[in-house]
Amino acid sequence: MIKKKNPALPHDFTQASEDFNKAKNKALISKLSNIMNSKRDDLLSFYDVKEILKPANQVYLGMKSIPINMIIGSEGRYRDFNKHFHPRKEFMRSRWENIDRAHIKDIPLPAIQLYEIGGAYFVRDGNHRVSVARLQGAEEIDAEVISLSSEINIVSSMTTDDLKKAVIDLEKKTFYKKTDFLELTGDNDLNFTSTGSYDRIYMHILDHKYFSNLDKPEEIPFSDALVSWYREIYMPIIKIINKERLDSVFQGKNPCDLYIWIVRQWDFQKRNKGCSYSVTAAAKNFAKRYGSQQRHTTRIIRILLGNIFRIKASVL
Repeated sequence: MIKKKNPALPHDFTQASEDFNKAKNKALISKLSNIMNSKRDDLLSFYDVKEILKPANQVYLGMKSIPINMIIGSEGRYRDFNKHFHPRKEFMRSRWENIDRAHIKDIPLPAIQLYEIGGAYFVRDGNHRVSVARLQGAEEIDAEVISLSSEINIVSSMTTDDLKKAVIDLEKKTFYKKTDFLELTGDNDLNFTSTGSYDRIYMHILDHKYFSNLDKPEEIPFSDALVSWYREIYMPIIKIINKERLDSVFQGKNPCDLYIWIVRQWDFQKRNKGCSYSVTAAAKNFAKRYGSQQRHTTRIIRILLGNIFRIKASVL
């Protein structure tokens, strides 16, 4: 019995399959070219961006024609596509090819849905349509847009780390301007690695101002409280951190970050040890636990244990 050959696939099926292979290969090449910094190849997560920027409000903008290259992230499919919306995974083939065939046949598709924040766009619905449109060289795409407020401008090359740094830089600029911190202290090195830290510092100063006012007949100015906090609380802790080289223990953290950690510990320990427990004592306790002497002792213990295990191994 002679088997009949399967009829040839229609041209649009063949073309769509080739297009998907081309797009997926582009994703692989991009992954390899960014192997030293894989985040540069990732779409931004809308939820991560929203958590970092914390937009205060949003407004419906309606239908707009949006430049494709300004769509740099996704609400839910940011792991399935790379930075250029090339598909990364084989399971996406069927849906991707269906949309590509519609494009080949000039079949109209519904408008996609986007969020706009910081001048960049994130896909709510229509990730595959964006992917196909990019491969086919489209410059714009029709979209229904909701805009969220932001003081930060987002560019296509940004990662979430870049975005976080931009927010921290803005927070520092705002804090310094609001408090005259540089003019009052001469210190331009109040730097943090986490967003929201400058708000915590502002609250620390207000708390210090409150307790400083308790035995004063008149309320002291904020500027006086800031200088007092800087000299009596902040700098003594920073000196202990630097002396014990505590920032070398916690990778990616600097002395200003550790100041906040120590103050948190101080606040917690005051509940057990009473209000007389000083912040300097908390800093010294932190240093005793994680400081250079403790690291030296730990290193000696590790060397001794290593020697013991090597001796046992040689005997056996």
